[in-house]
Amino acid sequence: MLDQFDETAREIVASASWAPDWAVSLAVLAISLLPALLAHRIIFRIMNRLVADRDLFWRSLVQRTEGPVRLGLIVVALSIGATIAPLTPGEAGVVRHALAICFICLVGWVALTALRIWTTVYLRRFKLDAEDNLLARKHATQSRILQRVAATLIVVVTVSVALMTFDGVRQYGVSLLASAGAAGLVVGLALQPLLKNLVAGIQLAVTQPIRLEDAVIVEGEWGNVEEITSTYVVVRVWDWRRIVLPLSYFIEQPFQNWTREGAALIGNVMLFVDYSAPVAEMRRQLERIARESPLWDKQVINLSVVDFTQHTMQVRMLVSASNAGRTFDLRCEVREKMIAWLQAEYPHALPRQRAEIDRLPKGAAWMDKVAAE
Repeated sequence: MLDQFDETAREIVASASWAPDWAVSLAVLAISLLPALLAHRIIFRIMNRLVADRDLFWRSLVQRTEGPVRLGLIVVALSIGATIAPLTPGEAGVVRHALAICFICLVGWVALTALRIWTTVYLRRFKLDAEDNLLARKHATQSRILQRVAATLIVVVTVSVALMTFDGVRQYGVSLLASAGAAGLVVGLALQPLLKNLVAGIQLAVTQPIRLEDAVIVEGEWGNVEEITSTYVVVRVWDWRRIVLPLSYFIEQPFQNWTREGAALIGNVMLFVDYSAPVAEMRRQLERIARESPLWDKQVINLSVVDFTQHTMQVRMLVSASNAGRTFDLRCEVREKMIAWLQAEYPHALPRQRAEIDRLPKGAAWMDKVAAE
């Protein structure tokens, strides 16, 4: 059937001998594109209707594969058209070279699409919005870092293979490799920051000192890891500012990670009170505040006198919560309610300044003393 179609097409091309060969060739290549574009449109119109009622994953899957399928059909159509068109040997070589480059780009595009689809399918098993999302954040961080590293390698390999199809570039590459001493050293030094961050990205994906949505303290600021790219990390600070740090920072610099092994944290509240403060009653009041709060995770609660000063004693109250945000809110709640309770029930327990005043004699004795003086 294909042979019959090819013979018919050649007869049609031969009947147009009155036109220049280049015009006939362009017309044949242009006409060969029409079936490919028409088939692509029909296929994806049907696919879009089939996934219209499905979830977001299937709709995005169809959308992601639309471009590679279109390019693949175009390459096939132009290959068939090139065999039919009356091209000269030079023109045929140029067309075949262009189609080869398109095919290489298509393979790279398909590899990138397959990588994104695999990552999406793999991460669908984990829920980042869960209460205990430590495992989900671990796999999400690892997958996304490795995805970006793999995508960078795919792009580099695809561009390299496409450039190697040119004789001049291939010869230049061979000569550069043969005499690459100082040139390789210069290029290596110039790309040192990029290569350093790429290696750091692989280290972060394997060792995972940080993960997405980890609560960290960097550069004296508290925030959450919002994004991890192939070269930098974005930390969302509590007041919505963003700190952008290179990946190598988290390999070379010390930092605090509050959610390294778990999201639960113990919050402390320090309070200065007078020596007459009822510590036992304060301990019972702290337990009542914690039990009535929906933020407390029922794990840790404690009140201790940890230090003395000349005029006050320092009380430390410990309470725990399921994550850093809830711990901060619980600390604020304990601080506010404990102060309000002390003001209402034991106002003398709040810090105050003492002064010793000698009592003066009263009545006549006092008048006699003044007169004598």
